[in-house]
Amino acid sequence: MKSKPMYLLGYVLLSLCITAYTNSGHAAPSSEKKRATEHIEKIVLGSGCFWGAEKRYQQIDGVINAVSGYADGQGVSPTYRAITKRSNKHNPNNHAEVVEVTYNSNRVSAKTLLMHFFEHHDPTQLNRQGNDIGTQYRSIILTTTEQQLKTAEELKTQFQPLLTQQGFGEIATIIKPLDTFYKAESYHQDYLAKNPNGYCPDLRTGVTFTQAKTVADKTDNTLLFQGKHIVVIESQGYCPYCEKFKKDVLNDYQGSIPVTTRLASQLDGLTISTPTWATPTILFIEDGKEVFGRQGYLNPEEFYLMLGQFKLGKSEAFNVAFDEGTDGRFCKEYEIFKNTPDGVFIDKLSGAPLFDTRHRFNSGTGWLSFTRALPDSVIEKADNRYGMRRTEIRSKSSGIHLGHVFDDGPNGQRRFCINATVLEFRPRT
Repeated sequence: MKSKPMYLLGYVLLSLCITAYTNSGHAAPSSEKKRATEHIEKIVLGSGCFWGAEKRYQQIDGVINAVSGYADGQGVSPTYRAITKRSNKHNPNNHAEVVEVTYNSNRVSAKTLLMHFFEHHDPTQLNRQGNDIGTQYRSIILTTTEQQLKTAEELKTQFQPLLTQQGFGEIATIIKPLDTFYKAESYHQDYLAKNPNGYCPDLRTGVTFTQAKTVADKTDNTLLFQGKHIVVIESQGYCPYCEKFKKDVLNDYQGSIPVTTRLASQLDGLTISTPTWATPTILFIEDGKEVFGRQGYLNPEEFYLMLGQFKLGKSEAFNVAFDEGTDGRFCKEYEIFKNTPDGVFIDKLSGAPLFDTRHRFNSGTGWLSFTRALPDSVIEKADNRYGMRRTEIRSKSSGIHLGHVFDDGPNGQRRFCINATVLEFRPRT
């Protein structure tokens, strides 16, 4: 049996041997093992403002992370304040806004990322993208491997004739090895997630590696020249603001004015005045001509106010819906709706069902009266205006004012006193 001092000496020698063996390179640190196993690579790409580009790269399967930052500058501090100074707007040594893309090359290739890069902006524009002008917005590819550099040059050569065929100029994209990447300020990271009410710049040419013609050639806009339409310009790729607009507004919209989605390249023949490079862009069109439009995400309240202006114009119905007005007693719409066949009354803007003829009764007041609203269709709010204590009724879908509810209905029930001008009737099928 070894004595305690000899045992400790042996333990120390063994530990020193293990440390020396590990430091000699025979055992890689766990992070290096992970890097080698997962084939993690980085490439830095600049295609204008980095906010939207960062989000698009994050959506690609195989991309581990996308980080906004600055690169390829000299003599300019790598900060947002410095690169956006007026004195640096045309400075060729200014840093470019870029995105550092970290990806698993076993799951997504550099070629796929670079094809996405060329297709999702206009690489023929020099020192600008859309309304963003300056050297910070230059198109640039900064590589970290020889293979990335070779692939980028090959794709540039392949893409040029496709662009030329569609009338675009020479590709202005700079391609060279990365020197240093500087991470942007924290408020720029995941910018779109932090700012949910905005738009995604969609500045692509419409030309892809798999087709020389733009998708506009396949679009028939004939129906848009007949009557009123809502046209939503979407992104060909992922746009979080487009998805949010669908979820918050379009998925529940049942109104009589049809909604059509288009890409910016699919507006052939329409008379449009609103710039179409942002997604979503919502256009209100009549007989093929834009009446008005709005760039960026619209929440339900904003959307239905614009739809009200478009559909109702300067009318009593608009005054009731948005200025909390009241129909005249025994108005024309009341006379039409008081004896309809079996069916439901719907929100004039959203198309959502609100009241059923089975709950209608003649109150003798000159306004439509119901003993109840359809489940989960209206919102009740306290209304203490004009020295009165009343309960206001609003449509849950569009938020428009409908009327008031009182406690003097038949047989102790409530009386929903509703303005007929903000309703439409739908027979029961």
